[in-house]
Amino acid sequence: MRGFTGFAIFSIAVVTVLASPLQSRQSITPLSAAQIAAFKPFSFFASAAYCPAASLLSWSCGANCNANPGFIPIASGGNGSSVQFWYVGFSPTWNSVIVGHQGTDPSKIEALLTDSNAILGKLDSSLFPGLSSSVKVHQGFANEHAKTATLILTAVSNALSTHGSSRVTIVGHSLGAAIALLDGVYLPLHLAGVNFTTIGYGLPRVGNQAFADYVDAHVAFTHINNRKDVVPILPGRFLGYHHPSGEVHIQESGTWVSCPGQDNTSGQCIVGHVPNIFEGSIGDHDGPYDGVSMGC
Repeated sequence: MRGFTGFAIFSIAVVTVLASPLQSRQSITPLSAAQIAAFKPFSFFASAAYCPAASLLSWSCGANCNANPGFIPIASGGNGSSVQFWYVGFSPTWNSVIVGHQGTDPSKIEALLTDSNAILGKLDSSLFPGLSSSVKVHQGFANEHAKTATLILTAVSNALSTHGSSRVTIVGHSLGAAIALLDGVYLPLHLAGVNFTTIGYGLPRVGNQAFADYVDAHVAFTHINNRKDVVPILPGRFLGYHHPSGEVHIQESGTWVSCPGQDNTSGQCIVGHVPNIFEGSIGDHDGPYDGVSMGC
């Protein structure tokens, strides 16, 4: 029962850091060494998504793949430019289907966060049936998600059936974290009886207050920010963007803390620690996240 036990430990870590907007903003708590360690395999899964689709399909992406031996790739795609690399596979260790989304280099994510695509708009009702029209997201992220959504849905459905699993874990960094969060909303609308967990690293703001509230109510989500990374404070709140709950902030000291609520303004959390882009550091965007730096 190694897979069940391992996933149970990981689930405890995620539940611990998932924050309710009703919690006091002052109840910021450090993560234990065990809780931090529980995320590390998924940090490697997120980093692996930067590797070319062919190496992902054979799970031969060097150290990132070697860190999660036994993984069974199911499907992969993307070209690393017009379509981000992605993969779907099954981890026997965690008894979970894994979905990974590639990020992008910091200069490109900054441009995407500030160009004309940064406008908020409605989600495609054919992909996201039943969501309120008040839920709005970054149109650039929505466009990127739409390029791979149905392919990933098919691959996940096949993986669940083939391996008799009822768990899906979705990971991504940077732009990949934004796409992963949209998948965390999208996939449960089309797959019943499945337990979903989504983990984002260096996540930019994806949607408005209604989107953040929907995520809080329906998605088991953790987003991990590193030190003074500037990307998680973009696009600005003055544009109507809001982060969902579930923030974990890696402080300058290396301590990991759980920051309850949406866009917690404490100096121990990313919004308070990086009040504007001039006080942030794009060099912190790729990590390290407990020793794991993003990139193939």
